Amino acid sequence: MVSRADRSRFAEWLWTVDHYLLAAFILLMVGGVVLSFAASPPVADRLGVETFFFVKRQALFLIPALGIMLAGSLLTPRLVRRVALLLFAVSLVALVATLFLGMEAKGARRWIYILGFSLQPSEFLKPAFVVIVAFFLSESGRRREVPGVLFSVLLFVICAALLIAQPDFGQTMLLGMVWAGLFFLNGLPWIAIGGLGVAGLGGLAAAYALLPHVTNRVNRFLDPDSGDTYQVDTAMESFLSGGWFGRGPGEGTVKRILPDSHTDFIFAVVGEEYGAIVCMLIVSVFAFIVIRGLLHASRDQDAFSRLATAGLTVLFGLQATINLSVNLNMMPPKGMTLPFISYGGSSLLSSAMVAGGILALTRKRPHPRGGDVVTISRLSPSSLL
Repeated sequence: MVSRADRSRFAEWLWTVDHYLLAAFILLMVGGVVLSFAASPPVADRLGVETFFFVKRQALFLIPALGIMLAGSLLTPRLVRRVALLLFAVSLVALVATLFLGMEAKGARRWIYILGFSLQPSEFLKPAFVVIVAFFLSESGRRREVPGVLFSVLLFVICAALLIAQPDFGQTMLLGMVWAGLFFLNGLPWIAIGGLGVAGLGGLAAAYALLPHVTNRVNRFLDPDSGDTYQVDTAMESFLSGGWFGRGPGEGTVKRILPDSHTDFIFAVVGEEYGAIVCMLIVSVFAFIVIRGLLHASRDQDAFSRLATAGLTVLFGLQATINLSVNLNMMPPKGMTLPFISYGGSSLLSSAMVAGGILALTRKRPHPRGGDVVTISRLSPSSLL
């Protein structure tokens, strides 16, 4: 045990971090590796690689992901902003490079090879974007001469243009929803909120009219007889096959013919082998993280930390909601991973960054004039650097 009188950096971190959030994040990270034993071997067999190829890679990425989350949880709000600024700049450069040098898959350029690994820059752009927009909005509220709203709009337009150019409409939609949420939480007038809503609907309509793959997915969702719905139909068959208690670890059969069973549709594999009860437990962990993160944000007196905590929490929760909704055929298919659960190095590392940011901004620090404990985020940010 670590004494409260211990003033070491580790002891300070141990007594100030939110233990419940930390435990929930670690539970999801470890659960992702465990569940990959069920979901990834059939995919490996179909691709002709070693049976546990994806399991080993998931476990390999788990080590740096855990390190990133723990290191991120040690940061102060000022350092969170600095790291976000650096990450945002690198991600933007990588996004531009992906358009010219990236590997093409299914008609899209979303991945780029760096040091022998394929990375998806848009995954790392998201948490950095949220933190920077939170800073701009908080500063514009604190100092009227700061054009934070204008900067936030320009950043979103740049990021959305690069994502659509790949094309990656799913990530664009996710980023847009979180961006609009930050404006709402910052006290945007209802008229402006209505304007954002109209603009969002206009963007969806434009995507439906101009992007053939979006048109096809929406049409198949609204009218299953209009096209191929094999993925979603197979996913629903997996849930029905598993029932309440599942067929048992390794006993699933539908997963062997389910495309992307280790990434976008891993939740369906969980439903088949472990049953609806385990699925509900996983959803409960995600819900707990979102509710606890938003509660922390609602109690925070500092505008930047309140917005950044809420933004990162909403980003985490929305991505999980989209993935779960697609698996349950509640919305058109999107190439969206389930944080910490789906296979993918970029997704795992990005989720670890989000988790580290949430843990850092919800940590507590001794009050400078007494022994009371306050959230670290009450240290007022004076500048981005």
